[in-house]
Amino acid sequence: MTAPIHSLWLMPSVEDGALLAGVLADLSARLGTPLFTPHLTIAGDTDRPVTQLATEIAAAAGEVAAFSGEVLGIETSETFFRSFYARFAMSAPLAALKQRLDPQAREPFLPHVSLLYGPVPAGPKAEAAAQVSTALTGRPIRFDRLCMVTSGQDVPIADWRIIETAMLG
Repeated sequence: MTAPIHSLWLMPSVEDGALLAGVLADLSARLGTPLFTPHLTIAGDTDRPVTQLATEIAAAAGEVAAFSGEVLGIETSETFFRSFYARFAMSAPLAALKQRLDPQAREPFLPHVSLLYGPVPAGPKAEAAAQVSTALTGRPIRFDRLCMVTSGQDVPIADWRIIETAMLG
């Protein structure tokens, strides 16, 4: 039996999370893509024990105060989990959380909040990206908590669940 897979997410405040969830729900309805909770992944697909992860997010959250990051723009790609996303700059708080929670990262860190997963035809995707870019580019998003989530590339999106939360600061 394999160990359960978890991810560590940085979550937007309730207000900003509701805004992003509304954008995501609209895109999902228009383009036929899955619904999920908007988040910024700090560490994905880890099989470290749940008790260890809970301790790690509590310690990291205690070291970093809640902060805001400005949406640099809306970007798209052919990658399933990065099909359509709001891009953020690498800020000092983000760098600190990434270093603390994912020091052996296997790939370069691209701070973003996905707003759509999966393949979408290029035309409708580009049109939606232009609309969302107008609404979100330059807008600050406040991040205020870390979550441990049962999620991963091999866990169905419908089964993703937040199992532990630690407030920043």
